Amino acid sequence: MSVELEEFMPGRFRVKKDRCPHCQSDLPLPYIISDIMDPVEQVDGKFYTSKRQFRAVGRANGLVEVGNEKMKPKTRASITREAKDARRKAIYQSIQKFKAGVRTRSP
Repeated sequence: MSVELEEFMPGRFRVKKDRCPHCQSDLPLPYIISDIMDPVEQVDGKFYTSKRQFRAVGRANGLVEVGNEKMKPKTRASITREAKDARRKAIYQSIQKFKAGVRTRSP
């Protein structure tokens, strides 16, 4: 069995393999999202046809593009031991009042 090499760069060789034709897309070109858009007015009163320029003006004015904002991670309100103990105590007291027959009406 002989191994056939192919030169892929000057002075660099690799084992020649059959390239699978089914690994390629049926599209003639790769899908590229364009920077061009219909004219849209930004807060400065100018119309922009470039997404990059439109977003740059928005960021410069402190605006946040909906869908691209970074959400702050949510933190638990009761991560301390004291808060957990206070919550348990309040629940215990409510159960004891209910067992004693105390009923409060909610509005």
